[in-house]
Amino acid sequence: MLILTASPCWSYKAIGPGCHLHPFDVTIKSDRRGTCRGTHVVQACVGYCESSAFPSKYSVLMASSFKHNVTSVSQCCTISKMQKIKVRLHCGAIHHEEIEIFTAKSCQCDMCRLSRY
Repeated sequence: MLILTASPCWSYKAIGPGCHLHPFDVTIKSDRRGTCRGTHVVQACVGYCESSAFPSKYSVLMASSFKHNVTSVSQCCTISKMQKIKVRLHCGAIHHEEIEIFTAKSCQCDMCRLSRY
């Protein structure tokens, strides 16, 4: 069992318009006691994408029996490419383990969904 905790390296005030890579620190523990642990900086996708809402066309109203009266279009800032990175876990003074985790490699505004991966 691995435990992953994250600490942001940025503040929301520093994030400008658009969808960008931003670093944050992760601490990985092999168990709740932290028998083996390591830290690494990984990338996240953070930012703002365009969205809009407008009255639905008459054809949409007819097709939905006049229940779909507002049409909205939106995109979310999401990871477009990921890469694996190796994190070294320290398990006491002389024992080490190495694991692979994912980090964002590039970001884009795309259709909003729960997960791509």
